Amino acid sequence: MAPIGAAVAADGARIVNKAAIESGAEFSGFIVKFRDGTAQRANAAMVARSLQGANAVMAKSSRGAAGLRHFRRMSLGADVIRASRALTSAEAVQAMQQLAAMPGVEYVEPDLIMHPALTPNDTRYNEQWGFFDADAGIRANTAWDVATGTGIIVAVLDTGQATHSDITGNLVAGYDFITSTTVSGDGNGRDSDPSDPGDFSGGQNSSWHGTHVAGTVAARTNNGAGVAGTAFNAKVMPVRVLGRGGGSTSDIADAIIWASGGTVSGVPSLSASQKAHVINMSLGGSGACGTTTQNAINGAVSRGTTVVVAAGNSNANASGFTPASCANVINVASVTSASARSSFSNYGTLIDVSAPGSSILSTLNAGTTTPGAESYASYSGTSMASPHVAGTVALVQSRRLALGLPLYTPAEVESLLKTTAYALAGACSGGCGAGIIDAKRAVDAAGGGGGGGGTPPTTQTYANEADFSIRDNTTINSPITVSGRTGAAPSNASVSVDIAHTYRGDLLVQLVAPDGSLYTISNRAGGSADNLIGTYTINLSSEQLNGTWNLRVNDNAAGDIGTLRRWTITF
Repeated sequence: MAPIGAAVAADGARIVNKAAIESGAEFSGFIVKFRDGTAQRANAAMVARSLQGANAVMAKSSRGAAGLRHFRRMSLGADVIRASRALTSAEAVQAMQQLAAMPGVEYVEPDLIMHPALTPNDTRYNEQWGFFDADAGIRANTAWDVATGTGIIVAVLDTGQATHSDITGNLVAGYDFITSTTVSGDGNGRDSDPSDPGDFSGGQNSSWHGTHVAGTVAARTNNGAGVAGTAFNAKVMPVRVLGRGGGSTSDIADAIIWASGGTVSGVPSLSASQKAHVINMSLGGSGACGTTTQNAINGAVSRGTTVVVAAGNSNANASGFTPASCANVINVASVTSASARSSFSNYGTLIDVSAPGSSILSTLNAGTTTPGAESYASYSGTSMASPHVAGTVALVQSRRLALGLPLYTPAEVESLLKTTAYALAGACSGGCGAGIIDAKRAVDAAGGGGGGGGTPPTTQTYANEADFSIRDNTTINSPITVSGRTGAAPSNASVSVDIAHTYRGDLLVQLVAPDGSLYTISNRAGGSADNLIGTYTINLSSEQLNGTWNLRVNDNAAGDIGTLRRWTITF
């Protein structure tokens, strides 16, 4: 749905909130606030008289009179206006403009109908903590009222797909890219059947890994059975690259190219409408990213496909694993329901974001070697974290589609996920990237409910270079005003300070958010180094981006003198 009216439009003192109107919806009520001192504000009966002119104009509509009437006065002093019939979005905008033309109007906005956040009726949804946990979940349950993945295809490069009623309706045609008949286990090489015959090997039972991953991406939801999926109206393209003993780099590279719309010899090419918008690779091996894999990923990204990968499960730096160490991917670490890094999860500076990966319930198969009955089970691994992110990318891109906006590039998707992520409540030794993805904030920032105007947040640095004197037992505030940005501040901000402290002593330095929240940068007692110069990462919590940010410096020791020479904030 595309919004009618790009922003709140002002006409003198009257404001018409057209941004709240979306095409395709119907409206039957409006809220009108008259300025203090007007006759209408003093006497509600006068409002009915003022509506005569608006009704006269609306009567010329091709659908007939709107029948605007005064319904009641609110405790806030505004008046509720009702129409006698449902109005189209275009008629609603016209009605608001006519209401705003009445003398003394302060603002006009639609009396929107709110709905409860979707709580799926899937019988085991309450076990899927990764969707709704307050300090560790991706907050998909609040994003679903804005986007559900419609129109987006997610390719799952994995073991293939076992038949499962909780996924079947959300599948599109895939492909089996395994060339070795020994690895494939299905009696042949590459073909158009991506079914999973079982990957049992070396005494290990079949994992049905691809089926589990696919369920997390897009299991059918609110169908009264089983589990929910992150982007439950998206489509999953099963692409089989892993079999008995794993899968080869060459097969996986071909699959990346094909799923993203590239050409692979001997394999029918996908049309532009068939190619995947997102590729999920919950797979990996030891070693740095090779040229073959990197080139395949680069090709996919150049065709507009976002590539999401699992960081690996070796409790080691992700730089030693592939494709986790490849460029142009979204590299995902795993967190527990306690909002801490999972003990098995890889870590490091190459991690982009984190997502739930410990004890994740999803679709599976009960067969020990070959396919059996469909089932559900909990798995742990960064393989389980990655599809939460791939599904969230599908939510974001489906929101863009619904609004008639261009899809984000892979780089824009990565930036969006990072700047809308939130900090772990628990420990993350080694580094968990920008934090846990927040599906609701990401979808909002894509053009949904209040997160911004459809432009992904970009990193900017704001500086204040004036000298501010610091003296004994005093506090100074150095302001930086942020304006013109969309959405909320990211969970982490970089704050650099340059303070010359003439004498040793106590020094408390805090970042003050626009709403007054305090974040301590340094709190040292006397006897430490004189100057305080450095860059600090501050974990913010749902702060508004625009507004005045202050660096508060408090020197509470007698006889101390210093200067705040410069400070910057980057988000």
